[in-house]
Amino acid sequence: MLVVDDEPGMRTALRANFLRYGWHVETASGVRDAAHAFELKSFDLVVSDVRMRDGDGFELLCSVQKNSPSTAVILLTAFGSVPEAVESMRSGAFDYLTKPVSFEQLQAAAARVMQRINESTPSANLPSKASTASIVTAGIVGRSPLLLQALQRARAAASTDADVLIEAESGTGKELMAKFIHQNSDRSRKPFVAVNCAAVPEHLLESELFGHAKGAFTGASAAKAGKFELAHGGTLLLDEIGEMPLNLQPKLLRILQEREFERLGETRSIHVDIRVIATTNASLGSLVEQGRFRSDLYYRLNVIPLSIPVLRERLEDIPALAQHFAERFALETDSAVPELESSFVERLQAYSWPGNIRELANFMRRVLSLHQGDRIDAACFYKEFQPLRVTPAPLHTMPVPGTPISVLEKIHLQNTLTLANGNRTHAALMLGISLRTMRNKIREYGLPPRSYA
Repeated sequence: MLVVDDEPGMRTALRANFLRYGWHVETASGVRDAAHAFELKSFDLVVSDVRMRDGDGFELLCSVQKNSPSTAVILLTAFGSVPEAVESMRSGAFDYLTKPVSFEQLQAAAARVMQRINESTPSANLPSKASTASIVTAGIVGRSPLLLQALQRARAAASTDADVLIEAESGTGKELMAKFIHQNSDRSRKPFVAVNCAAVPEHLLESELFGHAKGAFTGASAAKAGKFELAHGGTLLLDEIGEMPLNLQPKLLRILQEREFERLGETRSIHVDIRVIATTNASLGSLVEQGRFRSDLYYRLNVIPLSIPVLRERLEDIPALAQHFAERFALETDSAVPELESSFVERLQAYSWPGNIRELANFMRRVLSLHQGDRIDAACFYKEFQPLRVTPAPLHTMPVPGTPISVLEKIHLQNTLTLANGNRTHAALMLGISLRTMRNKIREYGLPPRSYA
């Protein structure tokens, strides 16, 4: 994306916001600066102010249409008029927005551009094995077949108004997928409201969701609208729906069926027009069997089920994800983006990341914070790598002083493999040796090879 505006503050704000949604963003201070940027590279999208000191956005639009017709242009103006808007659309602008414009509105327009790009790219349906380019949309990074299948299903869900249930492991990006659905739907210009059912205390959750009247309970000094009311016209995300208390589930079921509710302390019914997306890292079906979740509510939420692949199933996306996090961290710290050497990326791909993308993101932040050179290599990985520690089986008893080195090495090898749940790749990473050396050591000490995957 190229952001064009003669106000430095506006350029900085737009760049920072779009980077958080996964766009690669460059900026230009005016029409001439933008023309120079196009001489150096191509862009999928231009977001430009209309009135600037060295020209206007319509001049830039004509230039882009002539020299790069596949590039979409979104024009922003504080002096909008109907004739001007009509003229911009006739000239080929993708959209024309009048300031003040919310970033949510602008991002929704940008998301539609990304959707058009993905739909016009043959590999967006299912990429060939030779495809290496990654898509970045709504903060979702990658091009693995499993990810693209999930995005296809999410896009299909977005074209309807049906409620969606996303079941996936923690750290896979459930909220990003929910935002992707919202941004690709007809509700994209309306609010996206999220509430974490596990983070709000149980005694406050009902008020948080449904709102309350003044004096409804101690401390309710004023009336308050709940999340359902705030999401009117848009999308409500119920994150970690499996943590919803049983006593609130009947009320939630009624809202899903009737789209009506009452604030606490009121008898007047409020009607809302919303789409509900629920997410959970647990199996709601299992919670139903345990009596912890109502079956009728489960069936009502599960209109369109959606899953997200775990990171260990899409290791080919790790190079693009690592680069994405490196660029994002560099922006946050106003520093240069370091080069991620292939030895470092290979180590990333050799680990299964049980914490998924969240674990990878936090690891990248740790590495980039503590190693501030212009290159990140395998040595940085080994220095900072701290795999998830699970409760291990009892370790072999440590020997007394004087035990031969070979015995100590064998015991240490066994203990490490136990900590790694028998995974030779993870154990090798923990010991700082190659997988080949690990295999040789297993053979050398006569350990049963089939015990270690």
